[in-house]
Amino acid sequence: MTQADSDTDADLDAVVTAVPGPMSRALAAELAQFEAPGVTYLAADYPVFWASASGATVTDVDGNRYLDLTSAFGVAATGHTNPRVAEAIAAQARNLIHGMGDVHPTRVRTELLLRLSELAPGDLQQTYLSASGAEAIEFALKTAYLATGKPRTIAYQGAYHGLSLGALEVAGIEKFRTPFAPLVADRATFLPYPGADASVESALANVRDALDRDADIGAILLEPIQGRGGVIVPPDGFLRALRDLCYGRGILMILDEIYTGFGRTGTMFACERENVVPDLLCIGKALGGGVPIAATMGSVRVMSAWPASTGEALHTSTFLGNPLTCAAALANLDEIARLDVPALVRAQEGVLRERLGRLRRAPDVRDVRGRGFLWAVELDSAALANRAVVRGLANGVILLQSGPTGTSITIAPPPTIAPAQLRRALDIFEATILSAG
Repeated sequence: MTQADSDTDADLDAVVTAVPGPMSRALAAELAQFEAPGVTYLAADYPVFWASASGATVTDVDGNRYLDLTSAFGVAATGHTNPRVAEAIAAQARNLIHGMGDVHPTRVRTELLLRLSELAPGDLQQTYLSASGAEAIEFALKTAYLATGKPRTIAYQGAYHGLSLGALEVAGIEKFRTPFAPLVADRATFLPYPGADASVESALANVRDALDRDADIGAILLEPIQGRGGVIVPPDGFLRALRDLCYGRGILMILDEIYTGFGRTGTMFACERENVVPDLLCIGKALGGGVPIAATMGSVRVMSAWPASTGEALHTSTFLGNPLTCAAALANLDEIARLDVPALVRAQEGVLRERLGRLRRAPDVRDVRGRGFLWAVELDSAALANRAVVRGLANGVILLQSGPTGTSITIAPPPTIAPAQLRRALDIFEATILSAG
């Protein structure tokens, strides 16, 4: 279902059992036995087990239907289980499920690389395909080192770039780094990420000071809007000024648009709002419409730092450019264009801005911030945020806790959500926040 569909036809929430229901509780008990500890949070009132999803709705194994205000971590830019993407996957599976990575390529991989070069901002014409955002980040860090010969990177407090060991080097959320501190190389200088009220000049001064102190810094890595860090929006002009500073100092700019890319903030990529073209651009999440695919895009000048393959690639994987994921990504990019996802976001952004803005008056709300279809409501404590997420689920809406200490709730609905669905989901969310204390 798209925004263009009639409100009367919109699928709304329908809670028919206790949440979690009996089948979810039974599956949780089984999962606890066989999944590695520390992965899925399991409690008496959370989570539910998904059975199917369509558009902006998710149905669990007990038949309860929820409105999704998360896009499943920002993935569902064209709606959950988009029919055209599903058909493309099925058609590809009938012909070729697996290729041979960097040895014998496929046509569909070549077609995807061409499409990405046409879609990318500026001169980012060459791409490395990967299976996760963390791998895209690690490839960008390797590329920056090869291109500059400098091993160190400026990163930002509150940043989230994945949880593999290489990505943890530039992770600005300490709860992810601390347990593995002896394994994480100390090759990043962390700066405070400037919020909307910060001074652009003071943020740039921090960068200049870091560069003056450390001649081994070759790149700066940041999200144009911090996602998992609690949806921190920088001041207007910051990205443009930082881009100019990087040019002047010979530093590579790496943008992590894994969360913000493909229309979520109202432009295809968030950096386009300030006409910024980074040296390297990391993308993922919404790229594949639900299949695991990510990418690192760069200019020919920067990517040429990699030597030509002599038969053994320096960075590759068994599933590089997997045909199923490439077919899904191509179909999903077609859908992003057909639906005009950035326009869908711009059309309903005002609804989110106005409805969430009301919550600033709530006694437990510290802040409301965001852009496009990526917002956060920050509460007084992580306990309050957790309580709101659990209560929201029980009332038919899926929410996501975020922020370095868990005090925020991210609101990132599928851009294809129908107006009636969005109104209903925000009604539930507002009631949940007002009762969270």
